[in-house]
Amino acid sequence: MSLVRQVVLDTETTGLEPQRGHRVIEIGALEIVDRAVTGSRFHCYVNPERAIDDAAFEVHGLTLERLAKEPRFADVALDFLDFVRGAELIIHNAPFDVSFVDFEFGLLTEMDGIPPSIMDICTVTDTLDMARKKHPGQQNSLDALCRRYGVDNSQRELHGALLDAEILADVYLLMTGGQTSLFDADSTQDPLSNAEEFQRLAADRPRLPVVQATPEEMACHEAILDRVEAVAESGVVWRETAPAPQS
Repeated sequence: MSLVRQVVLDTETTGLEPQRGHRVIEIGALEIVDRAVTGSRFHCYVNPERAIDDAAFEVHGLTLERLAKEPRFADVALDFLDFVRGAELIIHNAPFDVSFVDFEFGLLTEMDGIPPSIMDICTVTDTLDMARKKHPGQQNSLDALCRRYGVDNSQRELHGALLDAEILADVYLLMTGGQTSLFDADSTQDPLSNAEEFQRLAADRPRLPVVQATPEEMACHEAILDRVEAVAESGVVWRETAPAPQS
């Protein structure tokens, strides 16, 4: 069985629009193999060779003076490609990061081994799109997802590509599967070792009463489903799986 290799990726940039010449200034990426973070990572700062917008500085705190002695994107491009090649990229708001990486690739057309797009060598999963479908009508920023899934982001006073990738990896694993094993990997506990503590109910116990919803309650329920269906991209799953009412 082949291993499933994913790379959680984040970038920081000089601004919001590569079409206006904004550039990548930090890349953070870490590897997940079969839902386990391996510790393998790629991280670098990049000299953008252009000014950084004030609004972008407020987000990540990086200045051109700080980055002046860092390598250019051309100097790290091949190492970056070697790290991500063939992986499924996990990115929050993927169109933003993909557009910046592709813009950088577009400046390196004379360099051998540079693809037109990162999507030519990787598949991309957008966790923002996933979160919007899973939690319609709610806030789905990375900070909001950290609160929802109990991920510690207390160190995230400023955005940083590697820190954000590490946080996103935790959020992604919880959002797509939650607990991945009943016991710790190094646990030797037998799951049936405490079976004698189980309390079994008597077979002749009284049956629980079944209380049917009133027509008014059913009407309220359907009204709520109508509201959910109006904002849910994938429709209302309850209506697809619920048995048809009996006449």
